[in-house]
Parts: sequence; C-alpha cells; structure tokens
Amino acid sequence: MTTNILLAVDGNWFGVGWYWYALAAVALMFQSGFVLIRERQVGIVIKRFARRSLPPGHLLALDDEAGLQADTLAPGLHFGYWPWQFRIIKVPVIVVEQGEIALVMAADGMAMPSEHILGKRVECDNFQDARKFLLYGGEKGRQLGILTGGTYRINTALFTVITSATAHAHGMLPEQLLLHRVESDQVGIVTTLDGQPIAAGEIAGQSIAGHDSFQNAQAFLDGAGSRGLQEQILLSGTWNLNPWFVQVEQVPMVQIPIGYVGVVISFVGKAHEDVSGVDFKHGDLVNTGHKGVWVTPLYPGKHPLNTRVMKVELVPTTNIVLNWANRTEAHNYDSKLQSITVRSKDGFAFNLDVSQIIHVGALDAPKVISRVGSMQNLVDHVLQPIVGNYFRNSAQDFTVLDFLSARSARQIDAAEHIRAAIGAYDVQAIDTLIGDINPPGELMTTQTDRKIAEEQRKTFEVQEAAQKQRQQLVRQTSLADIQQQVVGAEQGVNIAELKANASVKHATGEAEAIRLRAIGEAEAIRATGDAKAQAYRAGVESIGVQGYTVMQLMQIIGDRNVRIVPDVAVSGANGNTGLVDGLLGVMLRDQKIGHESAKQN
Repeated sequence: MTTNILLAVDGNWFGVGWYWYALAAVALMFQSGFVLIRERQVGIVIKRFARRSLPPGHLLALDDEAGLQADTLAPGLHFGYWPWQFRIIKVPVIVVEQGEIALVMAADGMAMPSEHILGKRVECDNFQDARKFLLYGGEKGRQLGILTGGTYRINTALFTVITSATAHAHGMLPEQLLLHRVESDQVGIVTTLDGQPIAAGEIAGQSIAGHDSFQNAQAFLDGAGSRGLQEQILLSGTWNLNPWFVQVEQVPMVQIPIGYVGVVISFVGKAHEDVSGVDFKHGDLVNTGHKGVWVTPLYPGKHPLNTRVMKVELVPTTNIVLNWANRTEAHNYDSKLQSITVRSKDGFAFNLDVSQIIHVGALDAPKVISRVGSMQNLVDHVLQPIVGNYFRNSAQDFTVLDFLSARSARQIDAAEHIRAAIGAYDVQAIDTLIGDINPPGELMTTQTDRKIAEEQRKTFEVQEAAQKQRQQLVRQTSLADIQQQVVGAEQGVNIAELKANASVKHATGEAEAIRLRAIGEAEAIRATGDAKAQAYRAGVESIGVQGYTVMQLMQIIGDRNVRIVPDVAVSGANGNTGLVDGLLGVMLRDQKIGHESAKQN
C-alpha cells in the first residue's frame, strides 16, 4: 500500500504516490532552481553575486552583473535560478483602464539633456523591454512616452508606472490621467512643456507636422518643436496626451454672426507678404496663414481659430447708422458722439443733430481694418472729424435763418461731401440726414414773435376778406331776396292783370248776359204788359173800370196774403183796459203758435 504525501514547492502543493518520489523531486528542484511565474505576474530577478559589479551610476545589470537584472521572467516554469544565487520578486502586471493613460518614470538610463524635462521615447515595446530601453539610449526620469488602455508586463525595478489608482501617491489628480476630451464647438489651445525655446520675435511655436495632434511627443521634439504656446490647436475629440508634456485650454470657436464678416489679424504664421497691391497705400494685406491682416475675411459661421495668437475684428456688412445726437444705436459705435456745435455767419452758436448711414462691403472690410484697426477707430478717428468739421465749416457761410430755411440744400451738399471724403477709406456713405436744429433761444423768440405777428396779420387779412365775402354774401342774399320779391310782385302784377282781364271779361260777359236778359225781360214785360193791357182793356170793356179795379185789388190781396181782419181786436171805452186786453191777446196767440210748432217737431 502506498502513502500520498503533499509537498509544497515555491508555494504550490504537489501530491506524490511514493515518498521517495517526493524526496527525489525536492532534490531535483533544489538542484535545478525551479521558478513558476503565473499568467498575471512578472518575475523580477536579483542576482546575489557575480564576477562583475554594476558600473557606477547604473541600477540594472545588462551583462550578467550582480544586482537587479534588466530582463524579467515571463509566465511559466523557469529553471536554474538557485535560491542561494538569485532572488525572484513576483509583481503583478500593470493594468491601464480603457479611457485612461499611465505615465512612466525610469529609474535608470542615460542622463537627460539639460534643455529637456522628459526622457526621449525609444523602441522598447511600451516599456516592457527594459534591456532595449537601456541599450537604445533611454533616459532617466519622466518619460515622453505614455501607456494607453491595456495590460503590460513591466520591470517595476526600472519603471514606475503612475495610473489613476496611484495618482495621489505621486502628487497628481486622477482626472489628469483620463483621455483629454475637447468638447464640440470648442478648440483646445495647447501649451507644450518641453522642446526648444521659441524663436526670437515669435509669440508661439510654429506648426510642426507629423506629431498626430501632440499625441506623439517625440515626433514633435524631433521636428524642432518649441516649448510654450503653440499655433496649432486641437479640434473636438478625444486625445491621448501626456500631461507632463502638454497643457490644453478649451475656448469656444470664433462665431461670426449673420450680417458680419470677421477680419483676421494674425500674430503668427508665415513671413509677412503684402498682397494688397500698389494702389492700396494705407495698409497691407496678407494671404491666409501669414502674419498680418488676412485678405480673405471669415464669413458667418463657426471657425476653429487660436484666439491666443489671432484676433478677429467683427465688421458689420449691413448699413450702420451713426448718430451725432443724444441717442445711441445698439452697436454702440456712436456712444461717444454728441450733437455738433456750429457757429453761423451772423455769430450765433447752435447745435445740430446729424445721422450718417454707412456701409462696409465684405471684401472691403480687410482694407478698412488694415487702415484703421477697428470699426470703433473708424468712427472715432475718421467719421467723427469728417462729419463734424464739414458742418462747422459750412455753417459759417450762412446765417442761422438761412441755414434753417435751406436745410434740404445743406443736407444734399453734406451728403455729397461726406460720400467723397469717406470713400477714400473704402467706406460707402449711404446718406447724410440733418435732424433737430437747435438755434439760440433769444433769436427764436424774436422770430417767433415776428412769425406770430405775421400770422396774426395774415389772420386779420383772412378775417377781413371773410368779412367782405360775408358782406358780399349778405348783399347778394338781400338782392336775391329782393329779386324774389320783385319776381313775386311781377307775378302778382301779372296775376292781377290776368284777374282784372278775367274780371273784365266776366263783367263783360255778365253785362252782356244782363243786357240780353234785360232785353228778354223787357220783351217779356212788354209782352206781359201788352197782355195785361189787352186784358185790362178787355175787362174794362166787359165790367167797367171800377168793377175791374176792385177785382184786381182783391186778387192782389189774395196772392200776397194781406190780412184785412186783425188777429187781435181790442174794443172798449177805457183806453188802458183795451191796451191790456190787446197785449194779453198777443201773448195767447204766440203761446198757441209755440205749441203747434212743438207738436209738429
């Protein structure tokens, strides 16, 4: 029967079936110097003694000297590392998280030149090959090269790796070891901490090609890059940058609003070469990328510019109104302008409010800026003296009243003069407008009184004319009324004549009718009389004159109801009694007649 024995070798337990196998294995491993390195470990070798010692100033052995060895042990089994001669230190691999970087410091290597602060980058498999680092001229100290996200087997005896987990122990912040991100609509302005000094007369390092936006620091230095502020910028994105090598400041892109252009004044770039032409003698212009005022302006939009080495002057391309008055436009170019004080020919001082409308073309904007420097300078040093002096000079040729009365003519003359004057500065004068004119108060009082008197005179004249017209109207109205009466009278006369004629004709007709009727009646009477005469003669002849007369008399009494007997007969000897009886008889008769009338009704 066998006995199982567990044997510990370098921290690992092995079981054997026979004890003599175990004893043999122990003896073999002791003699062979067996070492096991796990998958996520690195074996750092220390040689306890050797024939040669390390050269002075060196820390790691490259030629089998005693001490720390440059070569490390990879994962697996390794033989020949006798415990009495070698010491094996097992360290974990270096892990750099995604989205982060790691910095490296070398404890051994060549001395760093005094003009540099970071060790140059050499081909050493991302610091995993310490032998190559030392043989190829790696320098002691902080390194230009960095480690990006991944796992690395590094000899920590030579290299100290700083990650976000160990940042505080090395006097850094974890945020400094994150990938550098430039936000959208931003640009990164770069300042390098290593390189050659900036050339005399320059304010920033010139652009260097091939360094992959400062991510390859060694390429930057090999291209003679300068330390300090750089012309080149970083656009939006994520960059692997060594914080020991560069510092980045994020600033907004240059935004040109609608209605403006941006004139770039660059303090860095290629040598100055004037392209303005022989006709432009008051400034100079250069092509894009050169020092000076760029001949091509920036149009509306966002532009990635390094505002630390360039200046952008905004120039409005719309019409600009400037007021020499107590008001200011939104652009504030005219904030310093005041009403213009002038003196007239007759010695009066008064104020003018003037508005000037100008326009600067997009292609003329660089010329204007090259000549005067800024739009505010254009207003303060060009337009203000041109406009103010013109009105001061022109006002001396006119009295105040003449200036007031000929305001339109003065405005036209001013517009022509100012247009020609500022046209020499590549600025278009759209129009010149005279606003309020404030003449002296005492003069205006006199003029006001005179004007009031004149207006009163005109008013009286108008009133007089109105009165005359009213009198004429009354006269005409009276004549019209009289004419109406005359016409009425004439019509009355005509009507009266017509009535008179009618009456005459009527009277003539009636007279004729009466005459004819009288003739007829006369004839009838005559005939009647003849008939009566004949009848009378016949009666007389038949009954005699007396008898016929009585008969005629009785016939008349009967035809005319002549009463022969009285209604009341009174008789008596006494006159008074007879009178009373007569009255009573009359009363009784009237009463009887009344009753009969009532019955009939």
